[in-house]
Amino acid sequence: MIKDSGKKLFDVVLVWKLDRFARNRYDSAKYKSALKKNGVKVVSATEVISDGAEGIILESVLEGYAEYYSADLSEKVVRGMTENLLKNKFNGGTIPFGYVVEDQHLKVNPLTAPFVCRAFEMYNEGATMKEIRDWMNEHQLKNPRGNPMTYNTVEHMLKNRRYIGEEKFRDMVIPDALPAIVPMKLFLQVQDKIAVNKKLPPDEKRKTIIC
Repeated sequence: MIKDSGKKLFDVVLVWKLDRFARNRYDSAKYKSALKKNGVKVVSATEVISDGAEGIILESVLEGYAEYYSADLSEKVVRGMTENLLKNKFNGGTIPFGYVVEDQHLKVNPLTAPFVCRAFEMYNEGATMKEIRDWMNEHQLKNPRGNPMTYNTVEHMLKNRRYIGEEKFRDMVIPDALPAIVPMKLFLQVQDKIAVNKKLPPDEKRKTIIC
C-alpha cells in the first residue's frame, strides 16, 4: 500500500480505527509520513479527528492507548500461559499425535501412543522416515490435522521432546510436565541417529544403527 501510494492511485486510506493501521506509534508515524509525502491521508471511520492542533493531540492519545492496551494484553496472555504451564495444563494449539486432552491436561491416548513408541523403535533399528510414514499410513493413521502422515509429520514427531514428558513455553522448560510416551534412552538414541544420518548420503543412512 505504501509503495502504491507513490503511483497516485488513491488519496485516502480508510481504517475502522487508528489502531488497525499500525502495531505501534513508531510504525504509525513512519508510514503516515510516507503517505503524506505522496499526498495520501489516513482517515478513521469511527473516530472524529480534526485537522487542527487538537487533532494531533487526540490522534497521539488514541494511538498511545492502543499500544498500551496491546502490550498489556500480551503480558496477561503470557502470564496466563506461564501459569498453565506450571500447573501442567495444556496451553492450546495442535494436540500431538499420541495424546488427548482431558480436563485441560494432555493424557496418553492408549490407541495411538503405541504407534509413536514403535516409530521411534523402527527408526532406531534402521528404518527411514519415509518407511515409517508409509507404515503409519498402511495402518490408516492420521496426523493431528486429520490428514495422512507425511515425511514432515514423522520428522517432527521423532524430534518432539513432548514424548519424553517435556513441555516448553518461551524460555521456560518443564520436565515431567506430561506423561511420557517414549523412554528417555530411546529418545536420545534417535536424536543421535538423526544427527548422524543428516550428514550421510541417502544410501548410507539405513546402514547406521546406534545401540
